[in-house]
Amino acid sequence: MSIVKINALTVPAEQREVLEQRFASRAGSVENSDGFEWFELLRPLEGTDQYLVYTRWRDEAAFQAWMEGPMKAAHQGGGGAGGGERPAPAASGSTLWSFEVVQQAAPKQG
Repeated sequence: MSIVKINALTVPAEQREVLEQRFASRAGSVENSDGFEWFELLRPLEGTDQYLVYTRWRDEAAFQAWMEGPMKAAHQGGGGAGGGERPAPAASGSTLWSFEVVQQAAPKQG
């Protein structure tokens, strides 16, 4: 079965819009990765300042290949065509959780 990676990002209220805009402009970088199955950015509604970045992968090897390739390239070096400095992170902290999918269900078709 698949694996799930959840990155819990601590995001101050004044950085929420910045974080969401950065994810919106990521230009589908993860969607074209081999073994990628699903992505969701979850905004907190109450009781926490943590966003959850949910990704689902065919297996650990597919996730690691993305981490060492496209994700690493996107988070290194200059911030764009001008080669300027990268903008400061929107999150003030991050924790990566890993899970193996052991059961799943989908809506029943009528």
